[in-house]
Amino acid sequence: MFVKIALLVLFFAVMTAVGIFCRKSATSVQGFVLGGRNVGSWLTAFAFGTSYFSAVIFVGYAGQFGWKYGLAATWIGLGNALLGSLLAWRVLGRRTRLMTQHLQSATMPDFFGRRYGSEALKVAASAIVFVFLIPYTASLFNGLSRLFEMAFGIDYAWCVLGMAVLTGIYVLVGGYMATAVNDFIQGIVMLFGICAVVVTVLGSNGGFMKAVETLSAVSSESAPALSGAFVSFFGPQPLYLLGVVLLTSLGTWGLPQMVGKFYAIRDENAIRKGTVISTLFAFVVAGGCYFLGGFGRLYAGSIEYTAAGTPAFDSIVPTMLQTLPDIMIAVVMILVLSASMSTLSSLVLTSGSTLTLDIIAPAVRALRARGSRRGIATVGAEGSGNGCGTADSGTCQDRDEMCMSERSKLLCIRLLVLFFIAVSSVLAIVQAKSSVTFIAQLMGISWGALAGAFLAPFLYGLYWKRTSKAAVWASFVAGIAVMSGCMYCTFTGRVFLSPFFTSPINAGVLAMLLDLVLVPLVSLLSLLRTDARINASIDAMFRCYDRTVNVRAISSLEDED
Repeated sequence: MFVKIALLVLFFAVMTAVGIFCRKSATSVQGFVLGGRNVGSWLTAFAFGTSYFSAVIFVGYAGQFGWKYGLAATWIGLGNALLGSLLAWRVLGRRTRLMTQHLQSATMPDFFGRRYGSEALKVAASAIVFVFLIPYTASLFNGLSRLFEMAFGIDYAWCVLGMAVLTGIYVLVGGYMATAVNDFIQGIVMLFGICAVVVTVLGSNGGFMKAVETLSAVSSESAPALSGAFVSFFGPQPLYLLGVVLLTSLGTWGLPQMVGKFYAIRDENAIRKGTVISTLFAFVVAGGCYFLGGFGRLYAGSIEYTAAGTPAFDSIVPTMLQTLPDIMIAVVMILVLSASMSTLSSLVLTSGSTLTLDIIAPAVRALRARGSRRGIATVGAEGSGNGCGTADSGTCQDRDEMCMSERSKLLCIRLLVLFFIAVSSVLAIVQAKSSVTFIAQLMGISWGALAGAFLAPFLYGLYWKRTSKAAVWASFVAGIAVMSGCMYCTFTGRVFLSPFFTSPINAGVLAMLLDLVLVPLVSLLSLLRTDARINASIDAMFRCYDRTVNVRAISSLEDED
């Protein structure tokens, strides 16, 4: 117990110190939200990876899908590395960085508003982020707190409150840069921790070969005729496994807290390095988590079961860890704490900045402009340059300030960060006490809705000039409709479309693939009504990819002639 407490105190002290150290970088909105767009490859790559993998993966997904698919669940981790990290960086990294800087957008909803020339799109996207990031945030509290209960015997609610307070301290003080630096430290802990845990768990089961031999004798309920189903190449349910791989890998392309990492990276050289670092990180962490979960069936006699007799998936990984030495349990606690804190900080920072910059600030600007047109003076309270123009102008002197000073926007973002942490904490406690759903279901609904609504219009918006505003609306409506229908059927016990799509995982994949087809179709139908002035504006946007850069030659082997 002394070792556990000592490591936790050290961890909390380091996280808090980093927040205080980075406070100077959080004095402006750009600094607080994006780190001044000057974050290097290592920090960005680790921030991407640690935001990707959290207690939801380690406790919820690794336990649930390791139980269902056995060692074939490792394919999920490999998909996360190749499709969710490597390909995401290659396809989205450079274009996202250049386009968002050109449009001066700091959030994904702001990108939609500026790229497609629609304030309504920006507001709608912000509302989607606000609604569907909260269940994901609550799931983080859930996974971590279950492990705290196992290791310390502390009540779940106190675990949630402790995690919320620590996250609030370093995010509020240091902003994005504190989050990135802490993500780097937490990422190192995750790399070494997952390797140590896998080796220790296998050792406690007689080694790798013995564990595989024991697992091969377990029969599958879903494929009783398949011998050794849980050690087979694709497991007992390959199609369902493919759905998990697609949602957890391709889905990251449409998550605002993930794509936002590309907004802040320094330059193209950092993008190239970050691609390699992020991919290797995902191979180790995600591959290790799902590989570990694949041995969950070896603990069938010790895990918790629901009243219906089905396994309580969230209890599988904690049960696997109960027999470990105290020092390893302490390592696991820091590992999962690191994974959860990094993702949680990214989520609340994304939520707070999105709501402030994309809904509240434009609303303030509109109200003050309306007051100006009525002859009411609306001079900013914090000095010239930070407020609105004169009464007869009816417009802001500085549109980028949106009639709110830097101090006002920073205060608003910080207050909303606190709000999101508080709401998510309460939701996590209520969810745990009432057993509403599993961790994986919470995450599946959140990922499915966000990726289903955002992935297609964001991807096409970066690459295809003719992507239309109507197509973006169609994507938003279709993605949310699919996941809302799935969620309704889940809570009412009905079948959504078919038994296959009743799972939020598969419904999320349906939403993503549907919108990848829907967006180009609607855009092509909208081409006939496109204004020539809009085309010229879009052409100007896309010229940011073709800038000419002059560099000074340091040396040359060719003759001057």
